[in-house]
Amino acid sequence: MFKFKTPSQKTKDIMSKVASGKLTDINFDEKCREKIRSLTSHENVKITSSGNNSIFIALSSVKGDIIIPDQGGWHGFKQIAKFLNKNIITLKTDMGLINTEYIDELELNENSALIFTSFAGYCAEQNVKDISKYCKNNDILTIEDASAGIGDKENKLGNGKYSDVIVASTGSPKIINVGSGGFITSNIPEIFNTTKLPQKLSKTNEIICSGIYCELENVEEKLEVTLKATNYVKKYIPNTIHAKKRGINLIIPHDNSKEICWNLKNKLLIDKSGFITTCPNYNRVKQKAICIEIKNLNYNCLENEYLDKIISEINNQLSI
Repeated sequence: MFKFKTPSQKTKDIMSKVASGKLTDINFDEKCREKIRSLTSHENVKITSSGNNSIFIALSSVKGDIIIPDQGGWHGFKQIAKFLNKNIITLKTDMGLINTEYIDELELNENSALIFTSFAGYCAEQNVKDISKYCKNNDILTIEDASAGIGDKENKLGNGKYSDVIVASTGSPKIINVGSGGFITSNIPEIFNTTKLPQKLSKTNEIICSGIYCELENVEEKLEVTLKATNYVKKYIPNTIHAKKRGINLIIPHDNSKEICWNLKNKLLIDKSGFITTCPNYNRVKQKAICIEIKNLNYNCLENEYLDKIISEINNQLSI
């Protein structure tokens, strides 16, 4: 049986010690922020109560339009922008991947912002460097949801040298997996100076900070293992979307996606939450497809013996 990703035992132990008052001599909030500064190259860091709260703070600072990808993002982008009464502009994408030529076609107000995820639909890394270059040349703020991109060894994702603002969730089953919490970072002081009220509403505590700090210690290795596992599966499954791109899940277009997903769920059993989902789904792609969420699996289930079972069962179902 497959197992759903949970915080590491070390993370659970540290959080338990802080909760019970056995570990009071360490400022985990500051240690968290130090580590995040190092990973993102952003000086200003705020630990938040959730990823959505981080997005709320980021979008609250935007005076112009909010540009949102037409698929492959996070549905919270639109929900939060709408709640904040921001003007939302939907950007056409190449199945979630941002093409700056499409931004050229938009009519934007001044001080607008583009918000996107490190991986389009979790299956394909965005070309953040090119997106950043275009947006900087056109005075568009870039907000990267790097919940899945923090710790990228190639320094292409979750890198503050490219993205103006980085937000992240540390809830389950993210790469930084604490169960709740998040953060927002930037080298632009105004992002924080103009959003003091939403920041006050985003309260966290030392328990969550201790968990985030512990998870950050080996976030690079966790992301790399997940990327390699996903790439391994992609090699043996035909017709995956953005097959040559790095990702932490795979998406397989299929007209009979619902039935195949149902069959796969009955064959590839997991202990609690699932790792097989169907599309159309804004957070993935807006066409019929099967999603295999490798990112949701516990790390001991990313060994080849488990991955081979996934490959074998998917190919069996696709051949029926």
